[in-house]
Amino acid sequence: MSYTLEICANSVQSAQAAQAGGASRIELCQNLEQGGITPSYGLVRRVRALLSIQVFVLIRPRPGNFVYDDEEFALMQTDVLACRELGCDGVVLGMLDEDGRVDVARCRTLIELARPMQVTFHRAFDVCQDQAQALEEIIELGCARILTSGGATSAEAGQQQLAALVAQAAGRISIQPGAGIHADNLLPLAAATGATEFHTSAKKLIPLPPQPNEFDTTHWQTDAGLVRELVGLLEAKN
Repeated sequence: MSYTLEICANSVQSAQAAQAGGASRIELCQNLEQGGITPSYGLVRRVRALLSIQVFVLIRPRPGNFVYDDEEFALMQTDVLACRELGCDGVVLGMLDEDGRVDVARCRTLIELARPMQVTFHRAFDVCQDQAQALEEIIELGCARILTSGGATSAEAGQQQLAALVAQAAGRISIQPGAGIHADNLLPLAAATGATEFHTSAKKLIPLPPQPNEFDTTHWQTDAGLVRELVGLLEAKN
């Protein structure tokens, strides 16, 4: 069985660390501290130029919920087109309606704009009111995978639901566990869920300068050594 590790990268440095550590692909974003938003055009262009592994880009116009107004939807369409023009391999997106269901019509529009890039439906799935129904709708939309914690605070906490989703998907779509995955729980999660793709940031806290000022803030960056450890665990399981 072949396993895939995707790294959530929030900068050029994180993206390069993911590749150096042996990751199969990255999900590129910014503002990881609030769950991630769409990275700048410049960041996408630079990372795409530097990396040989797959680059997927998060399409999320703001932090918060996943119900978007017309202007936010227009921005998402523009960002999807920009990613396609820059030669990205995929985009990561999701939209819900006010009832907590997949916004099928708007998601279909974004997916059609994205082709031939792959599309991952992101953790908006975790707040869907009916995940079994949402799974079928996302399969019908043609997404390649769903990034999910099983609706729990972490993939480890949601492993029972993740296993149920893998069983329901039955190979029609990849269920990719994400949230709180690290070296100690990666292989137990693989065994418990039956999933073959995994998502993590493999990040470390970057120390503040010796003389911090009011503009300094917490900054996390992917660590190549942590990525290498996770990749080694999966390769040993192959």
